[in-house]
Amino acid sequence: MFHSEYADVPPVELPIHEAVLGHAAAFGDRPALVDGTDGTTLTYEQVDRFHRRLAAAFAEAGVRKGDVLALHSPNTIAFPTAFYAATRAGATVTTAHPLATAEELAKQLRDSAARWLVTVSPLLATARRAAELAGGVREIFVCDSAPGHRSLVDMLGTTAPEPETAIDPAEDVAALPYSSGTTGVPKGVMLTHRQIGTNLAQLESAAPTGPGERILAVLPFFHIYGLTALMNAPLRLGGTVVVLPRFDLETFLGAIEKHRITGLYVAPPIVLALAKHPAVTRYDLSSLEYVLCAAAPLDAGLARACARRLGLPPIGQAYGMTELSPGTHVVPLDRLREAPAGTVGKLVAGTEMRIVSLDEPGRDLGAGEAGEILIRGPQVMKGYLGQPEATAAMIDADGWLHTGDVGRVDDDGWLFVVDRVKELIKYKGFQVAPAELEALLLAHPGIADAAVIGAYDEDGNEVPHAFVVRRSEGEDPTENDVLLHVAERVAPYKRVRRVTFTDSVPRAASGKILRRQLRERT
Repeated sequence: MFHSEYADVPPVELPIHEAVLGHAAAFGDRPALVDGTDGTTLTYEQVDRFHRRLAAAFAEAGVRKGDVLALHSPNTIAFPTAFYAATRAGATVTTAHPLATAEELAKQLRDSAARWLVTVSPLLATARRAAELAGGVREIFVCDSAPGHRSLVDMLGTTAPEPETAIDPAEDVAALPYSSGTTGVPKGVMLTHRQIGTNLAQLESAAPTGPGERILAVLPFFHIYGLTALMNAPLRLGGTVVVLPRFDLETFLGAIEKHRITGLYVAPPIVLALAKHPAVTRYDLSSLEYVLCAAAPLDAGLARACARRLGLPPIGQAYGMTELSPGTHVVPLDRLREAPAGTVGKLVAGTEMRIVSLDEPGRDLGAGEAGEILIRGPQVMKGYLGQPEATAAMIDADGWLHTGDVGRVDDDGWLFVVDRVKELIKYKGFQVAPAELEALLLAHPGIADAAVIGAYDEDGNEVPHAFVVRRSEGEDPTENDVLLHVAERVAPYKRVRRVTFTDSVPRAASGKILRRQLRERT
């Protein structure tokens, strides 16, 4: 068993809005959120006041403790205000991908039993259709403005009293992001106020983002990585968050230059762009002090190339998963130069880890030996919503969460993630569940069987690769038919990118797809 070298932190027994904004008054007129496209700025005093007023408006509209509110939006400076207002009103927030199709969003609304939906006017048609398909949604609010819908901006004018909702941080669920875990279709991950707040305290000793720091939020807030590293963590400590709605390289580089960004939290595709794209040389990026990368494996050579080009210390990495609130490992910002290449960091405070044998499950391995990573700590999720069997398969009776990742630890305690035993595909940091794509493929009348694995494209991104068995009768689907069939039914990041036609899909006697055999064919 491996233990953290950092001192334990006490559980954070506060609602998440208090854990993050409890010191907002002390930061007062400091800029908290800046729109990276038009410069609109909210101070800490404004974020604190606005989220309290909006909480009152939500309560006035009927939001009650135990309700689920879906937040369906790209990154905006309104997103954090809506999130904290909802939790202050007693709701659980389920964050949804802004590029989800109406059918995908409807599944999440239905599964989470969402009663309220917050979106933005460009996504309103999708949100309306999803609410119609799901049923149960009482009202759709918009962050900006749209005819027939209440605007969060207008709702700030309410004179209703601020709600006084009793929240049990240990039991009440603050956030309900959706994750596929190690396998299967997306499931609601129940993260309590205590779990999220405590993980912020665990991460603080290694990666503080306080006053004077300017963080660029281009990774999405709806994803647990963005929610923690780019929203909750810096706002908790008085940092300034410059918000971009999506990644566009020129806009991204321009924002670093204009707003004198000091720290970047990114995923590997952005590291690739920073290392190789010619546009990088046209901008002044001298304000940058560090880059941390997570959400998917980062090639050590690419990390070195990026750091060398930017004139920075080595690129740090971090490790975690939605079910871990999400962080368990990070390369400390004050140890970037001493960390060995390729490591995802050291255990954060108050966290235990085991590396267990893949051949003899349950047998602990020592330093240098590779096996499955198991984690135990206060940041381990409460469970999957309405899925006790899936929860039990993920978290054993002794509280160890089985990550499905294969790793090894060196003699100094640095973790290296070397493989995955899970089936999940990570496309540019976003989770893609093979089971979901396989179900769609099997719905095609010309497909008899199908399997999906992750394969790497020429840019080093893991992409969905479908192996398809055609039906013998009728017209055979072409590769384009297969690609289009899936693309019409899923968000862009889930699309199948490659198709291989095969005579059969290899399966075990149990019916489980033998994906390793498919990988050997690529």
